[in-house]
Amino acid sequence: MSDITIGLVFADSMEYSPFEKFVTEKGDFEKFKLYGDDGISTKLTKGDKNIFIKAVKAGNGKVNAAGATANLIAEFKADMILNAGLSGAVYGVKREDFVAGTSYVECDFDLTAIDYPLGKKPDQEYIYEADEHLLQLAMMSKGMRKGKLGTGDLFLTDKEKKEKFHSLFDICAFDMETGAIASVCYKAKVPFLSIRKISDDADENSLKEYREMNEREEKSLTQVLFLIFERLLNE
Repeated sequence: MSDITIGLVFADSMEYSPFEKFVTEKGDFEKFKLYGDDGISTKLTKGDKNIFIKAVKAGNGKVNAAGATANLIAEFKADMILNAGLSGAVYGVKREDFVAGTSYVECDFDLTAIDYPLGKKPDQEYIYEADEHLLQLAMMSKGMRKGKLGTGDLFLTDKEKKEKFHSLFDICAFDMETGAIASVCYKAKVPFLSIRKISDDADENSLKEYREMNEREEKSLTQVLFLIFERLLNE
């Protein structure tokens, strides 16, 4: 394996901070700014193999996530992009579960007024597949599940909307970033995978449940990411 550069996209401070703290305590790091986004980099080495990790705190939502992804690819020549964060349960998963996304779709992309199905983008792909190799590495983690992920610029608390998104897209969880990141990676031909932890049930109790988990600033997602890095390094 030649040297590789991995771009990491986090949304808010609570998702980014555990990774930043872990890397800072590790001791080999450098902080940077990427077009206004806070970032931190580190390097993993085994023999003559190196993995360069560039992580950014992009901010919530699709525009922020897409912009940060494009910048990581353009500025650092990222060979692959990973994302980690919290998601609301839609179907078949529960709080505290870990899910590796098998595909990603923007559930709120809406041209139904001109007779397109919800989510469909004219003349282009709109359901983006995860990189199969990264998915296999993630599934080696104990308790990891896999499923389709849906995205939208909203915090999902509506049971009817949740059921609609599941019916249309067969998603198991919903977030505000993965579909946008996947879209950029698809166009740039850069492998992508997202790992999500289920924080809430995407219903009327979601905000309380989400805040409770988010404010823990736990390092479980960071641990999963570093297991993937180690497996890449050992190949």
